[in-house]
Amino acid sequence: MLDYIIVGSGLAGIAFAETLLQNKKSFVIFDNHSQNSTRIAGGLYNPVILKRFSEVWNAEQQLQIADDFYKKIEEKLSLQVDFKLPIYRKFFSVEEQNNWFMASDKRNLAPFLSITIIQKKYSSIDSPFGYGEVLHTGFVDTVVLLEKYQEYLQEMNLFAESTFDYDQLQIFNDNITYQNIKAKHIVFAEGFGMHANPFFNYLPLDGTKGELFIIKAPELNIDVIVNTSVFILPLGNHLFKVGATYNWADKTNTTTEEGKQELTDRLREILTCDFEIIEHFAGVRPTVKDRRPLLGTHPLHKNLLILNGLGTRGVMLAPAMAIDLYHFIENGKPLDRTIDIKRYAIS
Repeated sequence: MLDYIIVGSGLAGIAFAETLLQNKKSFVIFDNHSQNSTRIAGGLYNPVILKRFSEVWNAEQQLQIADDFYKKIEEKLSLQVDFKLPIYRKFFSVEEQNNWFMASDKRNLAPFLSITIIQKKYSSIDSPFGYGEVLHTGFVDTVVLLEKYQEYLQEMNLFAESTFDYDQLQIFNDNITYQNIKAKHIVFAEGFGMHANPFFNYLPLDGTKGELFIIKAPELNIDVIVNTSVFILPLGNHLFKVGATYNWADKTNTTTEEGKQELTDRLREILTCDFEIIEHFAGVRPTVKDRRPLLGTHPLHKNLLILNGLGTRGVMLAPAMAIDLYHFIENGKPLDRTIDIKRYAIS
């Protein structure tokens, strides 16, 4: 009997799989690659909500856990996926500068907001009011992470590329069986695909579609992530990732002319140089209205668990949430009530 079956191999599924490996637990992952939010993610990690200059929930702890997690992945797979890079928030007025300094005086934000205004001039970006530097930031190459980690799991015969058939899941008091596999627990980490899951589709997962670009801009020369109405992330060779839109109505993975126009307009407000759109992609983020993940046990079946709702901050959240869920299952450590799905009990 295996310890676990995991359904889904995005950031949530990979983080939980790695946690199991580090604790010498047996498992297999099922995934049909139908959910692509991790593949199209910006991959940024940032401890500050820059629209409001407020702290991300549990940011310091999440950053510490994520840093250790990605280091271990890099050592295991002999590649780099975590790129430490400052985020520069462009100021549009003296008022924004003042708001930044007020935020940097707050105890929870002081470790993350530099009090020095950056006056560096970048070609093709007009910035008369300078930038504020966010500390302890960077990005994870989620495409490389997923591809290489899934290859690693396949080599160890821990990955099944197949659509999970809920009708074939049999639930018993102390185990579950699926096809010819028996396991103690099953963890669903399906992202927006949770809506097809008959056991957890009562949860209020409200997907948010995002569209992004890869652009080529030979005249743009930045060595940091610039954040304005969009982020601009340097990839090298004059290529930049740009994003993202937020659409709460459209739940498809297809790109739209509206999304393209929105990103193009925002870029033209920021850049004074020409750019070429090399790639345009879209995906649905697994977001929750209360901005907290969805972790916990099915109300009727203790062997069925969920790890979902990581939203726009999956790179930061996934490692910490995987550890929390693991200790909840294996050691009986209670989940924080703000992330436990008991907050959405079936009436």
